This record gives sequence, structure tokens and C-alpha cells, in this order.
Amino acid sequence: MSDLEVQTVAEIPAGPGLSQVQRVTNIFSAPSKTFEDIKRGNRSWWLPWVILAIFGYLFFAVVVSRVTMQTVVDNQSKLMSESQQERMAQMPADQRAVTAKWTLYITEGVFAAGPVFVLLVAAVVSLVLWGTINFVFGGKASFGAVFAVWFFASLPEVFKTLLGIVAIYAGGTAETFNIKNYAPTNVAAFLPVMETNKAVYALANSIDVVTIWTLILMGMGIAIVAGVKRSSGYIAVFGWWAIVVLIGVGVAVIQG
Repeated sequence: MSDLEVQTVAEIPAGPGLSQVQRVTNIFSAPSKTFEDIKRGNRSWWLPWVILAIFGYLFFAVVVSRVTMQTVVDNQSKLMSESQQERMAQMPADQRAVTAKWTLYITEGVFAAGPVFVLLVAAVVSLVLWGTINFVFGGKASFGAVFAVWFFASLPEVFKTLLGIVAIYAGGTAETFNIKNYAPTNVAAFLPVMETNKAVYALANSIDVVTIWTLILMGMGIAIVAGVKRSSGYIAVFGWWAIVVLIGVGVAVIQG
């Protein structure tokens, strides 16, 4: 038997990594392939970031043209707690006008700088998950790998953005538009926001199909790149999500 015939498995060269497009498409059909590719060292995250930015600006354009940013700000003012509304009412007229103007500028700025804020959120969340999966569950993930996992796992948010756009064009009135809950993907979307208890609404808003989909992908992804059990990844991700939800509900209770 020749040396060629006794080639070992270890000597067989590994196949090429996935392309950027393949990693994006696989996240919806075979997500483990994308995460395994990240684990092999292909940690580029620019394409999902660009995709999220494009859809974010598309949503921004639709909101500006169909709802207007002033209406967005006005609607959020109506949803403030009674104590907040009282403080606003007690302000001198000129101070209220300045506050309203700056609120509008800040809201527009957040939309305009959306991709930058996405990077900041990705960095903070990835740092927390990186520390959790490595130091609590004994994983061996690099920060860069967890950072890439975050971006690819967040791609289902595109569907939420599209549903939000459809909802705006499908007859949703500008006066009832809620920028904090713009798509019918959660329980709160079917509750009357003004009549529902704020804590109940905050909890219902957290029970979101797209968010849960994203969390499942994130848990799977960090488990794969860290080399730990899938259950460890899910516990890490859903554990932090539960903490954030409880904080949000607690704030809503305090605000009344």
C-alpha cells in the first residue's frame, strides 16, 4: 500500500471557509455552520453590520416621510408617567420649548447615528457575554468571536424592521405610532398602551418573537465559539435577558 493510500484524516486539508454571503444566508437555514465558521477564525462582521444599517436607515426614511419625527416625539411625550408630565407642565413656556426642541434633535440624532450605536451596543453586550461564557461556564471564546456572533445573531431584527414598515404603510395612524414598539411581533403590540399598566406593558413588550429568535441564535453561537454545551450558552444569554427585563419592569413600576 502506497503512502498516498494511507493518508490520515489529520493530513486532509480543511475545506475553505464560508463566504460572507453564505454566512448571512446560513444564519436563517443552518446557523451552526455560520458559528462554526466564526470559531475557525473567520470573524469578519462587516456584512451583517451593513445590512442592519441599511434597513435601519430605510426604516428611518419611512418614519420621517409617513409619521414625521415631531409626531414621534409628541407620541412619546403622551406616554410619559404622570409625574414626568407634571414636571413638564410646571416648566416655564420658553424652557418647555427648548426641551422639546432638544428632544427632537436627540431623537433625530439617534436615528442618524444608528450604525454607531449598534457598534456600541454590540461591544458592551459582547463584553458581558464573553466574560460570562468564559469565566462562569469555562469557555474559551475570544472577544472577537463573540462580537461576530452578536452581529450574525442579530440579523433576524431585519424582519422586525420590515414588519414595522409594513405596519406603517398598512394603515397605522401617525398619532398612535410608538417608536419603542413599532412592529406587531410581541404581546404588547396588541394591548392598548394608554390603558395598560406600565409594568404589564413592559413585560408584554419583552415577550417578542424576533427577540427570542435572536437570543436563541446568540446562545447557540457563543456556546459553539466557546466550546461549551449549548445549554450553557442559552443560560448565559437568557439569564442576562431576564435580568434586563426585570429591571425594565421595575422601572415601569417606579414610574407608575
